[in-house]
Amino acid sequence: MKYILIDSGNQKKFERFGPVSVVRPCSQALWKPKQENWDSADAIFSREEGNNWQGNVPKEWLIEHDELKFKIAPTEFGHLGIFPEHVFLWKWAARLVKKNSSVLNLFAYSGGATLALARTGASVCHVDASLGMIKWARKNAVLNGLEKRPIRWIMDDAMKFLKREIRRGRRYDGILLDPPSFGRGPKGEVFKIERDIRPLLECCKQLLSDRPLFFACSNHTNEITPMVLQHLLEEILPGKIEAGELLLKSEVGCDIPTGSYARWKP
Repeated sequence: MKYILIDSGNQKKFERFGPVSVVRPCSQALWKPKQENWDSADAIFSREEGNNWQGNVPKEWLIEHDELKFKIAPTEFGHLGIFPEHVFLWKWAARLVKKNSSVLNLFAYSGGATLALARTGASVCHVDASLGMIKWARKNAVLNGLEKRPIRWIMDDAMKFLKREIRRGRRYDGILLDPPSFGRGPKGEVFKIERDIRPLLECCKQLLSDRPLFFACSNHTNEITPMVLQHLLEEILPGKIEAGELLLKSEVGCDIPTGSYARWKP
């Protein structure tokens, strides 16, 4: 079973992840809900009295999304292990890569883009600062029979990794990154997107091959709007740049903006 955005409103979203339906906070959903069946949700995540899950939520389960299988599990932050709004970027990048293309997936989380690109035959470098998320992504690779594909699993601070790759002379035909608003590396390194986004993108540019295929950056920080990302990419990359909102698409209710993206191809 797949992901569905059932409804949204009153600063919440009602979602179904395969067999399990959940209600989670959503500050952007200022409108009224379209449906009245929210009481049927299996679980609710609330931040009102500390982050906590209420209801009948399994420890973990599986869903299929974009013809890929994912482990889903509730976390203390209210996340479940997948950001469905990223799928259109995976598909876009997968259409552009060729067999044996070299791709970097930075801040790679549970590996959706990594798996989507690996199944095309691309060689993927998957980088995340969290050992737990690396293990989660590797489990997703096993679920999809992709564990033997050419994937490098790297746990590292993003900036340290990029600078080391530059020194080594390594190059990539495509790069995707989804930096957080704030994060810490495995040795306590601090990442702040407003401070670090420009040097991060400049380092990524140095890692593009002589005949690059694509570059895509997304984020969930309110201040980093599509226009901000577009201006940043225009500073470093000549060519066609498209920018817009990340959207959770609903079949019956309102679509929810969850962040922004900008993507480039020569």
